[in-house]
Amino acid sequence: MTETSEEIINQTLAAQKAFFSTGKTKDINFRLIQLKKLKQTVIQYQAKIEKALWEDLHKSPEEAYITEINIVLNEIGNHIKHLKNWAKPRKVATPIHLLPASGKIIFEPLGVALIVAPWNYPFQLLLNPLIGAISSGCCCILKPSPDAQHTALVMEEMIGQIFNSNYVKVIQGGRDTNTILFSQHFDIIFFTGSSAVGKVVMKAAAENLTPVILELGGKSPCIVDADANIDIAAKRITWGKLINAGQTCIAPDYIFAHHSIKEKLLEKIAFNIKAMYGDPIKQSRFYPRIVNGQAFERLAGLLNQGAIHAGGDLDAQHLYFSPTILDDVKPDFLIMQQEIFGPIFPILTFNHIDETINYINKNKKPLALYYFGSTKKAKSVLNKTSSGGVCINDTLIHIGNDNLPFGGVGNSGMGRYHGHESFLSFSNKRSVVSSPTWLDIPLRYIPFKHFKLTRKII
Repeated sequence: MTETSEEIINQTLAAQKAFFSTGKTKDINFRLIQLKKLKQTVIQYQAKIEKALWEDLHKSPEEAYITEINIVLNEIGNHIKHLKNWAKPRKVATPIHLLPASGKIIFEPLGVALIVAPWNYPFQLLLNPLIGAISSGCCCILKPSPDAQHTALVMEEMIGQIFNSNYVKVIQGGRDTNTILFSQHFDIIFFTGSSAVGKVVMKAAAENLTPVILELGGKSPCIVDADANIDIAAKRITWGKLINAGQTCIAPDYIFAHHSIKEKLLEKIAFNIKAMYGDPIKQSRFYPRIVNGQAFERLAGLLNQGAIHAGGDLDAQHLYFSPTILDDVKPDFLIMQQEIFGPIFPILTFNHIDETINYINKNKKPLALYYFGSTKKAKSVLNKTSSGGVCINDTLIHIGNDNLPFGGVGNSGMGRYHGHESFLSFSNKRSVVSSPTWLDIPLRYIPFKHFKLTRKII
């Protein structure tokens, strides 16, 4: 992917700042028109988007629709439905000592946003934040990942067809382009990617005091307790782990299985892998591929420790990495030191739930946490741990609820989006007090006459 020059970036940013200053994007009807145009064009481009995702990641059209296109369409529909209500000024109560003044909160767009997307969900994770930017009234520069170049080029074509470049524009490139973009003075930066790059983004943004939303990742634990429904747990873990071949920021990263049910769980996971993808899995049109050779080699190196219980079939030439259950895993293994981002199921065992809680709490806070077991025990796990999101007796599905804010905590990210939270993330909540002139109470003025009375009032 060709890098974009600093001159072009500067010109684009200046043009968007100039357009934003006209105030056109603050008009609610303008925003609704843009959202409707975006929705219609996504529908028109569906076949091209599906083809690009197949070329980049071997995603089937069905998976592409469920995990990318449909999520975006639902998000747009949610904003179209609720935008007018979200954008209304909110009246707030006024303390008695400030009467007869009144207070309200108005929502104004932050300005020009930069959205940087990763390669694993290159369509959804570029457009979903954009919906929030449009909804709030911002202009936007979009930076897709060069590692999913077919999708990136389709996005550039699609966005160019819908929007003028002084409003929304796609900028292509790799690390050099990112470095230039991060050094610019945006009004907000929205970044999805690794924690390591997130630190680089935050450091660069600090130079301009630019607010950031960081959607990162980490090692999301999956606990399967003794009283879990093993059939359901195995099926839902298999599905959540193998969507996009495990290249999902909220995939269940490692499994803590109670020692009493571990063997049955592994047997059921192995069964569900074949039930979903067939045998041989390599021939399944539903099983994605690893994004590139570098990622493939990193994943292959994680199999050097532990015992392969099932899988382990690798084809570097075709970037095929079979679903692999890795047993006898220890906390000091390399696979437990980094986010896996691939189709490997590391299995650890526990005897008492506190063992899992202690392990989770001594490590960095995860983006998601999954628990399979009774509601009572689930509440205890919730009370004793912290994570960006949680699913009880399921995996991944919290991302599909527009009414739930999505994001991380600590090392797994900061800031939230989806639905109303996306509107808020790109908005400035501006506090406004209006004071009438028909009454001017003298108590507040120097030299503070009647101070004893003033103290009683305030």
